[in-house]
Amino acid sequence: MSEENNKQNASYSADSIQVLEGLEAVRKRPAMYIGDISIKGLHHLVYEVVDNSIDEALAGYCTHIEVFINEDNSITVTDNGRGIPVDMHEKEHKSALEVVLTVLHAGGKFDKGSYKVSGGLHGVGVSCVNALSTYLRAEVHRNGKIYMQEYSCGKPLHGVEVIGEADDTGTTITFKPDGSIFTETVYQYEILQNRLRELAYLNKGITIAFTDYREKDEEGRPRQEVFHSDEGVKEFVRFLNRNNDPLINDVIYLNTEKQGIPIECAIMYNTGYRENLHSYVNNINTIEGGTHEAGFRTALTRVLKKYAEDTSAKALEKAKVEISGEDFREGLIAVISVKVAEPQFEGQTKTKLGNNEVSGAVNQAVGEALTNYLEEHPKEAKLIVDKVILAATARIAARKARESVQRKSPMSGGGLPGKLADCSSRNPEECEIFLVEGDSAGGSAKQGRSRATQAILPLRGKILNVEKAMWHKAFESDEVNNIITALGVRFGVDGEEDSKKANIEKLRYHKIIIMTDADVDGSHIDTLIMTLFYRYMPEIIEAGHLYIANPPLYLCSKGNIKEYCYTDEARHAFIQKYGEGSESGIHTQRYKGLGEMNPEQLWETTMNPETRILKQVTINSAADVDYTFSMLMGEDVGPRREFIEKNATYANIDA
Repeated sequence: MSEENNKQNASYSADSIQVLEGLEAVRKRPAMYIGDISIKGLHHLVYEVVDNSIDEALAGYCTHIEVFINEDNSITVTDNGRGIPVDMHEKEHKSALEVVLTVLHAGGKFDKGSYKVSGGLHGVGVSCVNALSTYLRAEVHRNGKIYMQEYSCGKPLHGVEVIGEADDTGTTITFKPDGSIFTETVYQYEILQNRLRELAYLNKGITIAFTDYREKDEEGRPRQEVFHSDEGVKEFVRFLNRNNDPLINDVIYLNTEKQGIPIECAIMYNTGYRENLHSYVNNINTIEGGTHEAGFRTALTRVLKKYAEDTSAKALEKAKVEISGEDFREGLIAVISVKVAEPQFEGQTKTKLGNNEVSGAVNQAVGEALTNYLEEHPKEAKLIVDKVILAATARIAARKARESVQRKSPMSGGGLPGKLADCSSRNPEECEIFLVEGDSAGGSAKQGRSRATQAILPLRGKILNVEKAMWHKAFESDEVNNIITALGVRFGVDGEEDSKKANIEKLRYHKIIIMTDADVDGSHIDTLIMTLFYRYMPEIIEAGHLYIANPPLYLCSKGNIKEYCYTDEARHAFIQKYGEGSESGIHTQRYKGLGEMNPEQLWETTMNPETRILKQVTINSAADVDYTFSMLMGEDVGPRREFIEKNATYANIDA
């Protein structure tokens, strides 16, 4: 351990814990502190506790973290760090452990001698977890002793107790989320799995063990995975690219420090047409980008453009194209991770980095690494340049196709698709559009809708799979163009540098609802449309405008009693309640398609805002979403078959 670390360790005590404000508002307005009170916020509680352990690792004191989902859906997180200080806090006149767990914005992260960099919500975290849990137990191994304190809804049940002796150090937090606050209290294994895997890649050398006691095999062993990476983001980018065909097998990798900022970056190219750039600051996924992404893109464009002009001037002249920044990013998959002592976040979700000094540092680091790689690997460099020229050629074709579509203004009415049944309101905030599978269902929807605020756009068959198509092909598809035009989305207009960026300022509807049959074909169409939005218009998903309708599977009746059932479980419950456990005196109508419902039924079950069920499409983990779409809609059959077999829900319905 370095001399500097020894000094930090010696000074990490109650005096290191600085208090900024109290905890009173957290239970009253939890969404302000953890984002929301549904699935996202529920899992965020785990991230906050794990982030404290990761911060110990970043400071050089923790190598092993364990996360458990217990049988009662409580969570336990344990680490082998220094242990939260337990001595008396001079200002608060209570144990530093109690201060950390009961006072908002209290933590060692505000004392620069304790932590150089930190993730999470910067000191808000663990006290928020305590406030939003019916029960929390903190156990600290430190000073040769085991200390313990319990809490309920943020209030200590007793003082800090010594319950034993310890020959190690570390902290264990167990908490049970408050069901009176959260709308959902069941943890999803895959959501936590994705984040813990991500953290292991972003912090190489750390081991994170994940155990779920709710799920056990035939021998009674719980489900468990261990995440560990020796190569960091170099392994991460290979993991993200595993469903694509690599253009080059190499990973262009750098791990350096510029201007006092640690920078780790890995770059690969594949034969596809998408740009996948995943950026992190202090382990926080900066989904809105920021100065580190700007520095990366500047370096990529500068270095590759110079190399292309120096080595492929004749090819460029023959293709009659002027290459631009976006051409260099087609087929690019990259991860960039920076550690910043005092990050400044901005943007709608506070996930956009604003520190100006980071842009120059990343620009310099990536520029040097990329220049060296191109000079040392001329064969691979030529493959990249050839792909760039192809991308530039396709971009010109896309612009021509796009301009032909966007020549008329959608707002004038003249350019709207002929099959669109528009609503009378022109206020986007109250308007919604249903993207409906087929003319038959479209007819029922048009008759059953609320004409003031609900528009209907019938789609003919399955739209283009944009995952397998070059960028400009989408604008040559009538069905895709109908969707884009009806929504009022524009691409590459108003002098924007990136012609692939969707401009949604004139979005005509703030609810875009995919409404398809509840069968295999309907789910396929759902996925095709979601792929279009994620790859071409992610801004719509990020702004919370995309939804999927949930039509009923059955109409169950017995005599005068009728009930729409949206799941098989609901149908079985109806049979148990009214059929005395038997389907006979019970009549079940299976809706195989929306067209089987008359307009009144479609309105009542699927379109009426008062009674319908809508599923909002969100992006929890960009890296995981990228993988899922490339796996479901790409070329590789094996992973897709495995996914479908694991997640199939229609085996009995459509047998």
